[in-house]
Amino acid sequence: MAFSDLAIRFAYTLEESDAYRRAKNAVYDLLENPHARIRPYFDIFMMLLVLSSVFFLLYSVKHHLGAWSGYFEDVVVVLFILEYLGRMWVYDDIHRIIIDEYEKSDLINEPFSLSRALWTLFRSKWNYVSSPMAIIDLLAILPSYRPLRILRLFLLFRLFKLFRYAHSIQQFSSVLREKRLELVTLFSFLMFVLLVGSSAIYLFEARETGGDIDGFFEGIYWALVTLSTVGYGDITPHTLEGRLVTMVLIISGLGVISFFTSIIVSAFQEKMGEVRDRRVSLLLEKKKGYTVICGFGRVGQVVAEYLSRDKLPFVVIDSDEDAVDLARRLGYLAVQGKAERIGLLQTLGVGRSAGKVLCLTGDDVVNVFVTLSTCQLDEEIEIVSRANHHQTVNKLLHAGANHALEPFKIVGLIAGEYVGQPVAFEAIHGIVMGEDDIRLEAIRIPPGSWLDGGTIGDVPLTEMRLILFGVITTLDRSSDHVRSHFDLEDQRFQFNPGADFVLLGEDMLLVFGHQYSVMRLKQKLKRWRWRRKNA
Repeated sequence: MAFSDLAIRFAYTLEESDAYRRAKNAVYDLLENPHARIRPYFDIFMMLLVLSSVFFLLYSVKHHLGAWSGYFEDVVVVLFILEYLGRMWVYDDIHRIIIDEYEKSDLINEPFSLSRALWTLFRSKWNYVSSPMAIIDLLAILPSYRPLRILRLFLLFRLFKLFRYAHSIQQFSSVLREKRLELVTLFSFLMFVLLVGSSAIYLFEARETGGDIDGFFEGIYWALVTLSTVGYGDITPHTLEGRLVTMVLIISGLGVISFFTSIIVSAFQEKMGEVRDRRVSLLLEKKKGYTVICGFGRVGQVVAEYLSRDKLPFVVIDSDEDAVDLARRLGYLAVQGKAERIGLLQTLGVGRSAGKVLCLTGDDVVNVFVTLSTCQLDEEIEIVSRANHHQTVNKLLHAGANHALEPFKIVGLIAGEYVGQPVAFEAIHGIVMGEDDIRLEAIRIPPGSWLDGGTIGDVPLTEMRLILFGVITTLDRSSDHVRSHFDLEDQRFQFNPGADFVLLGEDMLLVFGHQYSVMRLKQKLKRWRWRRKNA
């Protein structure tokens, strides 16, 4: 069997191996996956390892630490090497490259070339090896080679490894990358001014002309110190020309510093939103089953207030900057952006740890798109969507929403049912405004009780100063004495049924009223159960 056939067979074996896939995913989660639970602990461990190794190596310059320091250094180097090889391993899939090359050759009826596959593999691995962070990882290993003490200069590269593990440092480096064009322009101008200034000061202040400059390098040193506005004073110009050059360099230095500061400040202002979103994402990684509220308008604010009062975790998404600022002032986790974007939902944990998504924007089109994006990430997640128009309800349900609510229709139904009953409006207003003594309570009817087989008229609502909101029954129950009903997953909500509506055991009465009135009805049902038990 040819070596290329063995390579192809081995590649397909790895492709079908669950153990290999699990092992590679575990290494990826440890080293690269920002959403893995173990990743923060690994980053902290590596940061402590880097700092301790640098400290001991610096301390050993003038102090003898004993044999244990050598063992510690060996352990550090081994861990660095394992990390380097692990990152190279998960950077791409070797077997996948071989399989792709083989299937490509088979498709066009050409013989499979293992050398071409190996060359593609080499280029892929070289892209990783030649990346800046991979070079830093490699140079961080070199200080351990003790026969060449000059390699200890690369000790500083271990500190650069902190860029991998500290998110704040990563943010700073990303700012520099995004502003590299401006920084390169500024650096080019700085080099030009530095070259002109050092040449001019060398001509006017050289030792041969009565100045203090011994060589061109000292001219560069003086020009750099002057440009930075530090001015040590160890070299001072004596001629009129030299002082004029100094004045020009000082003014140029102020301009360079101001320009550099404005670049960094503007970059961080642009990046601040991303930093806040990253902070929210990190906080959400520690939670499970939280709610994502899409839209912080009137409805979203009420929902957030209730979730906050019940101490349930949630995060708010809104495209309006003022709404997001309001949510943050109220102490809520909030992110500015378009909730229908799959990337934003994924960043906030939809598909991983989020438990519910509430689509509460005032735009039905946005609510449909949010529902579709959420279902694409997680088909099992619970989605509750707001429908501002009746014709949108079916669209939301077909898009994947578990529930589609019509807040304006609900308000209209309540107003139509309870018109002329000011006590009912007072009770509803008390519940909405969060008054503690007014409740909307669900009361179960025990089978065989005096209400089992009775009617709504048999319930002493007026006597107990309670207001009926509705009855939850089974799906097969008729709705003859009900103006409207709503089918749930396995139950039916009968809205404000008439006095002739028949009640059965296991039905649930939804009533408005004072907490003492609700408690009184519950106690009456409990007394019936106690009497029946002792009969």
